[in-house]
Amino acid sequence: MIVTNAQHPKPEQAMAFFGADDGQPICMVNLLKFKDKATYADGSEPGLTGREAYARYAAGVQACLAAVGGKVRFGGAVTGLLLGEIEELWDMVAIAEYPSRKAMMVMVQSPEYQAITKHREAGLAGQLNICTRDRDA
Repeated sequence: MIVTNAQHPKPEQAMAFFGADDGQPICMVNLLKFKDKATYADGSEPGLTGREAYARYAAGVQACLAAVGGKVRFGGAVTGLLLGEIEELWDMVAIAEYPSRKAMMVMVQSPEYQAITKHREAGLAGQLNICTRDRDA
């Protein structure tokens, strides 16, 4: 199994993901890896850690989620591994719920969301996004 963290989906990944919208609710499991030091494109905030920059994004994303009918289901630090092997653990797991893939797309295209992405990009070394659905759906 090859695991590659990324900050953004490839265009073909995004098109396939959002094109598969069936109107059903989804939960996105986010496995997050932070930079040691935040790196803002404009060079600001040189003393901030990646985790601190991402915390600014996380605070703002809650309102963006609520605006499309979504919510944060869980967020917590990764503290260890019981089963399996990986070269390097992620730093945090966050789970966000959306009413649909379309709602997620509306959120990520909103001006409010776009205004906070600088903190996400400054703080994240990369992540995995795993789309899940309630087993009864």
